[in-house]
Amino acid sequence: IHARHNNPTLTFCSLAALFLLLPPPPHQHQDIRVTPMAKIPIFIYYFALLTGHATSFLPSVSPLVHRRNYAPVLAMSNSNNSGLSSLSVTELKRLLSERGVDFRDCLEKRDLVERLEESRNWASSSSRSVVPPSALSAEEERVVQTFKRASPSVAYITTSVQPRSFSLQGTRVPAGTGTGFLWDDRGHVVTNYHVVASGGSGSLPRTVKVKCQGMAEACDAAVVGVEPEKDLAVLRIPTASLPQPLDIGTSNDLQVGQKVLAIGNPFGLDYTLTTGVVSALGRDVDGAGGRPIKGCIQTDAAINPGNSGGPLLDSRGRLIGVNTAIYAPGAAAGMAGNIGIGFAIPVDTVRRVVNQIIRYGRVVKPTLGITIADDKVARSIESQLGRKLDGVLVVDVLPRSPALEAGLRASSLRGDGTIILGDLITHVDGQPVREAEDLLSAVEEKKSGDVVSVRVLRGSDLSRPEVLRATLVSRDSMRASSASSSPSAGIPSNSVGRWGRSNNMGRPPSIWDN
Repeated sequence: IHARHNNPTLTFCSLAALFLLLPPPPHQHQDIRVTPMAKIPIFIYYFALLTGHATSFLPSVSPLVHRRNYAPVLAMSNSNNSGLSSLSVTELKRLLSERGVDFRDCLEKRDLVERLEESRNWASSSSRSVVPPSALSAEEERVVQTFKRASPSVAYITTSVQPRSFSLQGTRVPAGTGTGFLWDDRGHVVTNYHVVASGGSGSLPRTVKVKCQGMAEACDAAVVGVEPEKDLAVLRIPTASLPQPLDIGTSNDLQVGQKVLAIGNPFGLDYTLTTGVVSALGRDVDGAGGRPIKGCIQTDAAINPGNSGGPLLDSRGRLIGVNTAIYAPGAAAGMAGNIGIGFAIPVDTVRRVVNQIIRYGRVVKPTLGITIADDKVARSIESQLGRKLDGVLVVDVLPRSPALEAGLRASSLRGDGTIILGDLITHVDGQPVREAEDLLSAVEEKKSGDVVSVRVLRGSDLSRPEVLRATLVSRDSMRASSASSSPSAGIPSNSVGRWGRSNNMGRPPSIWDN
């Protein structure tokens, strides 16, 4: 029996014991005594028989023992298949699948039992480890865990309006649906302006309905404030039993090709996850306020009606943008839907706008009254110049602006299409300015009426540094001043406008370094 079950130790001991216990041959009359030393194999045998009998049968069964409690049933199957027959078809399939055994040709339950019986010998003789086909890859596991961690913070948003028709009862009708997400632990929820703007009518409802995972029913959320030009709105819901807010990332260091995740409620299908990559950066998208939103993220992650206001996350689950629009050529014919081109407001912009709305109820950013070159355009200019522009290039100075009064000089365009470089801003109040985001943050952290020192390189020339002082004004007063001087005049939609994406080639003309 022990030899049959591949237990050499007990097999040797049993053979030795049998040899010593055999009676002497008939023709020998002398006494045969078993010496104490000869009794040792007998004691070893009986000791091993008592302590190891059960385990002697395990080598042929142990490969089939799984983390589920199938061991007793599989042990019973060692002598017959009645133990395996007690399992359900689903359990049999699971055991076969987790051992990598093909059972596609099994028609009946007994076929599955026989296939599992056959697999025991293969499993015991094979030293290789079998990876269950149902196991997730490391990448899939990361995506699953990211979704589980982030999805509770995503909100399903519905709006409703009073009907225009005469009615004796004050009923409300649905106006639209969208997505939002929890910004902080004080109950602030961020979404798109066009989601809460009552179905595109432009009027704001007093409340909207917001529902997060775990809520028994949707709750009323108050509208804290909106910024139509950035297509952003901030709501507030009761703070009882709120999930963890999303982690906030950055968008100025995004790379084309990095993986992204979008969570939303497309066509009312709540908590839908789609994945993709960053397809492009620095896109201009028309905002709900009629002005372009600069520096948007383009992605091929599926974004559909209902995803608006939802988070765009990086592979670690950090917020990098707010989904706001899709390119839909068939929208005019009522065929709006994803074709692999979606846009998200970068989180650096979202952070500035949302913090202003939470603090003041509206956006009250001060402005210098200039337009600057986009970071990618600046890099293109650097390649043409053959040297680094360590700062932000001034492209335009608006009339009656603080920048004009301070003496900032803009870049200019010659008749032959070449550009004469203007001032390069390197510091604001002693803080270094390396990219457009640095300047935007430095200015928008100030208040209207604050005086800031601006260090510039005249004509972007390293040998011509100069420090200027400018008194910031609010964007509203700047707009009123521009309108009074020229009815057709306008200012950029943000405090410091960005330049460089309006031409067809997406790159500046030739550069004239003066």
